[in-house]
Amino acid sequence: MNLIDLVALLALLQLLVFGALVGQARVRHRVKAPAVVGHEMFERAYRVQMNTIEQIVVFVPALYIAARYWPAAWVAALGAVYLVGRQLYRQAYVAAPDKRGLGFMLGLAPTVLLLLGGLVGALRAAF
Repeated sequence: MNLIDLVALLALLQLLVFGALVGQARVRHRVKAPAVVGHEMFERAYRVQMNTIEQIVVFVPALYIAARYWPAAWVAALGAVYLVGRQLYRQAYVAAPDKRGLGFMLGLAPTVLLLLGGLVGALRAAF
């Protein structure tokens, strides 16, 4: 379970870093709180943070549920793909939002696989 905990903690740390980057963009581009619009580069950083929050709400529970039924190394490997995907998504979105697709899919696909893995595992255990 240590690998799963490590992946979950890294995902949470990644989210905190993305939040700090939003704060930096807010200062750099002079977007006063509570505004969430005002400069395109701030808005890009903010959208990355919001999308990551949307994803992590599903990812972390799916990670732990899948880990109950499948080998931790496999589940952690999917989690590592999620982490890389989120980083690629951030880099692409900030540079050119229309190029974010690969990073988005590398974040979403592991989450879907973890959900399906957890569902299959739970159904197998129930019957």
